[in-house]
Amino acid sequence: METSTGALAGVRVVDITAVFMGPSATQMLGDLGADVIKVEPPAGDSTRGIGPCGEDKMGPLFLGLNRNKRSIVLDLKSPQGRAALLRLVEDADVLAYNVRPQAMQRLGLDYETLAQINPRLLYVGMFGFSQRGRYAAHAAFDDLIQAATGLPQAVALGTGDMPRYLPLTIADRSVGLYAFGVICAALYARERTGRGQRVDVPMFETMVPYVMGDHLYGETFVPARGGFGYPRLLSPERRPYRTLDGHVCCLIYHDHHWRAFLKVIGKPGLYDSDPRFADITTRTAHITELYGMVSDELAKRSTQEWQELLKEADIPVFPMHTFASLLDDPHLQDIGFFHEDDHPAVGRIRAMAVPSEWHGTPPAQRRHAPSLGEHSREVLREAGYSEAEIDGLMACGASRQAPPVSTPSGANHA
Repeated sequence: METSTGALAGVRVVDITAVFMGPSATQMLGDLGADVIKVEPPAGDSTRGIGPCGEDKMGPLFLGLNRNKRSIVLDLKSPQGRAALLRLVEDADVLAYNVRPQAMQRLGLDYETLAQINPRLLYVGMFGFSQRGRYAAHAAFDDLIQAATGLPQAVALGTGDMPRYLPLTIADRSVGLYAFGVICAALYARERTGRGQRVDVPMFETMVPYVMGDHLYGETFVPARGGFGYPRLLSPERRPYRTLDGHVCCLIYHDHHWRAFLKVIGKPGLYDSDPRFADITTRTAHITELYGMVSDELAKRSTQEWQELLKEADIPVFPMHTFASLLDDPHLQDIGFFHEDDHPAVGRIRAMAVPSEWHGTPPAQRRHAPSLGEHSREVLREAGYSEAEIDGLMACGASRQAPPVSTPSGANHA
């Protein structure tokens, strides 16, 4: 097995997560050096089938969420597959899952059972709701959690349109990011105490402060000193502004920003004569009117003109990217953020860098996203299975090994 220079080198994660939330968390662990063993059912993680190359079970969403992992197929509903997972748990540091705890209980993979095998195990669950409330057994997906936490209402208030979901798996990926931090903290706590523990990371409760941290607003006080909703974020005028030839984004926020902007547009006297500009409180109360004025002014010049004028005035400004133009962003090109690589199963792919930059224990892409069951035999051998026993697991369907991968025709090589 390859050596890792990352900060989590030596940490072993048994990863039975799927789709977005759990795999995003475990990929971050893998990026920082952990040995992540992705345990998949015989049909594989469902994201394998989404998008181009989905028919080969290597779709773009899967590729983007599962680098730096090894894949083993185990049918956890079979006695043999469950027994193999218990063997993996014996020397694991973390077991991560994102099904409901009731499902883990039915599989006989509850914390109490696994802690008897490995008392140092960190048993981390990512699922919909706290197990102490009435929603405990409810299923949860990104759309449901967005709705449950009021995000579609925020979109409707901000756009004047019907409630809509954000066009991102924002709950899945945000909770995955939080779970990544929780797992790192739990590893630190175990180093101090020597003991493992169960850690629950519920989506609903993680996302409520995400939303209400901004929008509890006047209801923060008892009795309330105003209604819900941070006006600046909900203003329909808070958006990229149209210019003569495109769109530009600028944030006119602090006192000196507003004073400078009014000077740029030739109305410096407004800052002292118009009470709406008195301070951040009055500006926030009238933010839609003020942003409307900004919108009117920015429509009069080109994007390049505004970039130069606002930059000179020390006002934060940035042109609006499209998905396509983001790939050509010069800063990202400077640091090689998007790079092309050869994947042994699908050929040339575009990948993104690990965003954190370490100068002592640097992360690295050590492995491509794995084919289904690519490392089944390798991982089972490490768990102490003989070749005959592994053959038996394959024969009964409790495991499977991916066939050897031949490089796709036409693939480019670095």
